[in-house]
Amino acid sequence: MDALFPNGWVHYLAGGLLLGVGVSLLFVLTGWIGGMSTLFSSTWSWFSRAPGFADARLTGSRVWRTWYALGLIGGGALYLAFAGGAAGVLTAVPWWQLLIGGFIAGFGARLSNGCTAGHGICGMASLQLPSLVAVLTFLATAMITANLLASLGGTK
Repeated sequence: MDALFPNGWVHYLAGGLLLGVGVSLLFVLTGWIGGMSTLFSSTWSWFSRAPGFADARLTGSRVWRTWYALGLIGGGALYLAFAGGAAGVLTAVPWWQLLIGGFIAGFGARLSNGCTAGHGICGMASLQLPSLVAVLTFLATAMITANLLASLGGTK
């Protein structure tokens, strides 16, 4: 187990429980779905006049989604404060690979009308068949990509 989780597993469990409870409370108390791709798009609706960002679904939810985003940033800041700085959260992945990965993930989220948080946590919990298909596609793509990169020597 130490090989899979060299820094322990308790913080992963705690993070998963907090995430599950948080999105559950958001949905039960408000009926809102806490997906990240909609959060990203609604944030852009503050700045862009492009028709895609002028959608009432985005402009009508951007205030609470902005607070949601600030809560995510605040949670990360609290983690850094209590974990003793940025130790353990830095990556050796080059910036250009992160950028390409971000564009690919963003394209996938737009193509599937949601992200892993929206489909995997909220959609699956509400038994949405499109979310099941999206999550299975996300997982299959991730497994194929990881194995392909490993076979090409791209991972250690």
